[in-house]
Amino acid sequence: MNVLAVQNVTAEGPGTIEDHLRTANIPLTVVDLERGHSLPDTGIFSHLVILGGPMAVYEMDRTAYLRDEARFIEMAVKENKHVLGVCLGAQMLAHVLGARVYAGGQKEIGWDTVSLTADGGEDRCMRELAVEGERRAQVFQWHGDTFDLPAGAVRLASSALYPNQAFRYSDRVYALQFHIEVTPGIVGGWLKNEKGVDLPLIDRRSKEIYGPYRARAEGFYRNFFRL
Repeated sequence: MNVLAVQNVTAEGPGTIEDHLRTANIPLTVVDLERGHSLPDTGIFSHLVILGGPMAVYEMDRTAYLRDEARFIEMAVKENKHVLGVCLGAQMLAHVLGARVYAGGQKEIGWDTVSLTADGGEDRCMRELAVEGERRAQVFQWHGDTFDLPAGAVRLASSALYPNQAFRYSDRVYALQFHIEVTPGIVGGWLKNEKGVDLPLIDRRSKEIYGPYRARAEGFYRNFFRL
């Protein structure tokens, strides 16, 4: 097994995904497109992780490398790679699978709850994120865009504002609009210059829920990063 993580911006790295892979002795290569790194041949990896970023899929002309990245993701899906898209990565997956990506009515920023669908509660990866005894997951959100559900995909989670919070396509492709890879330090770093957020409140919430939250994320990783 070999994992490739694609960063759209330097500030949004693989976080606890990298920690998990290191502990499990699974090889990881990180490509930072903002720094001008080139995308490799798809033959070098079994699992692909597409990370977040502030750019919009529907404004690809503003970020030229997104077009090459979209073709790269499409190729990985066609080659039956295991693919995980996080935030912008989820939107990129929706795009290459033929769905519309567009600006939402308002931003979701901070710790939030998403509801697992019946399919999400049965899914081997997604069910690991569920709070014990419930069909909901605690997640970190930082987005203003959303997407339609691609044809052939299975909706796994929804929120009050956005019905498409997570989906699975085939049995190898997962898209998460939210972040499970964050730590309290990552959250604080991302939001330190974000206007209109109550950072002290978010920091307190991070510390309150992080232990169980991290354990649930580890459960997702264990199930996703296996052949």
